[in-house]
Amino acid sequence: MERRLYILSIALEAVVAHKFRSILTALGIIFGVAAVIAMLAIGSGAKQEILDQMKLVGVNNIIITPKTDDPKKNQDSEEEEKGKQSSEKFSPGLSLADANSIAEIIPTVSKVSPEVIYESTIIAEGVNVYGKVSGVTPDFFDVFNLELEKGEMFNREQMIEGKAVCILGASIKNKIFPKKDPIGQYVKCGGVWLKVVGVLRSRSVTTELSENMGISDYNQGIYAPIQTLLLRYKDRSVVTTAMVRGGGTSVIMGDDFVSYSSSSGSDDEISNQIDKIVVQVNETSQITKTTEIINRMLKRRHAGVEDYVVQVPELLLKQEQRTKDIFNIVLGAIASISLIVGGIGIMNIMLASVMERTKEIGIRMATGATKKDVTFQFLSEATMISLSGGVIGIILGITLAKLITVIAGILTIVSLPSILISFGVSASVGIAFGYMPARKAAMQDPVTSLRYE
Repeated sequence: MERRLYILSIALEAVVAHKFRSILTALGIIFGVAAVIAMLAIGSGAKQEILDQMKLVGVNNIIITPKTDDPKKNQDSEEEEKGKQSSEKFSPGLSLADANSIAEIIPTVSKVSPEVIYESTIIAEGVNVYGKVSGVTPDFFDVFNLELEKGEMFNREQMIEGKAVCILGASIKNKIFPKKDPIGQYVKCGGVWLKVVGVLRSRSVTTELSENMGISDYNQGIYAPIQTLLLRYKDRSVVTTAMVRGGGTSVIMGDDFVSYSSSSGSDDEISNQIDKIVVQVNETSQITKTTEIINRMLKRRHAGVEDYVVQVPELLLKQEQRTKDIFNIVLGAIASISLIVGGIGIMNIMLASVMERTKEIGIRMATGATKKDVTFQFLSEATMISLSGGVIGIILGITLAKLITVIAGILTIVSLPSILISFGVSASVGIAFGYMPARKAAMQDPVTSLRYE
């Protein structure tokens, strides 16, 4: 043990005595480790942004919409037969009661957001624009991570009683109240006046992202309590005397709905009370089973008529996994190449050091040092250089990551595993690439080495 410590002290003296050479030897490891940490930080930040964006559109969401008939689609005889059988049954269509049942019964569901949408003329302060008015619940804003810039969210009384209140999207607010505080002002949507109680914080969504991933531009909408639109604007599930007298009608009444079905081609317009239900699941792994349960539940509630479509954003799930895989592969390749280059630098400088110190090696071996002692000495020097380079590289890498965030505005996340991996690999590289020069030094002939000038 004492012999090993003595050899280590000799190796340390050699490293300190040749500071410039040691620094040159460590440069490859320093910049290699720094590059790895900075790249891992950039990659982790970019991946986090992408995954957050995916969650924004609903990686954990299940979307339920009314089924629309495609007149161009040919149906075979079996489907026609099923259609004849189903025509004897009547479905209430997609309703608020469906959303309530999903929220109450399925334990894997965290939030349910029913939505009814109408296109309407919006008038305020003499400005007339055409936009979308949506009836929603407070869960809608949680599901899509929408935040208020000012004002307040719908309260319980406003939701239950269908008060005439609304929240403006940022773009709509800028169009109709460009210089005025909209809180407390009124906007006319169709024939209904709504009091503004809040304004959403602006959130940029690129056109490409909106088209490819289905992210709505929530800046362009006006949002009112869903009961407000059903009570004050239009409730498509309500049956009137005129509808019943129109002929070709069927009225279905149950415990929690009253629905109207017509043969006049206006089924979609009347029978579906709401336009969409977004179900947020607790965990991604629970989506498949939850989808199956929702399908069975809705089929039972709709009397066996499949007049709805349950969609899972599978593309987003696959893209999430693919994004993780791509970043792991790319960052792993960068780490390997950077540290291998640093290791080659250590090997080259150490080989030059062996040639320079040939006479020193001969003297050591002539005075009793064994081949193992010489190997251990040079290997220790390479390890010390790589470890010190690794420490400096870690400091430089963290600094670079912080500077990138400050100067370029790119999100970087420095993680403990990236630091530990970089440091561990730098030590391994020093040992692996330092062994060859150490072995070459130990294999020198003492007599020939003593003659070397």
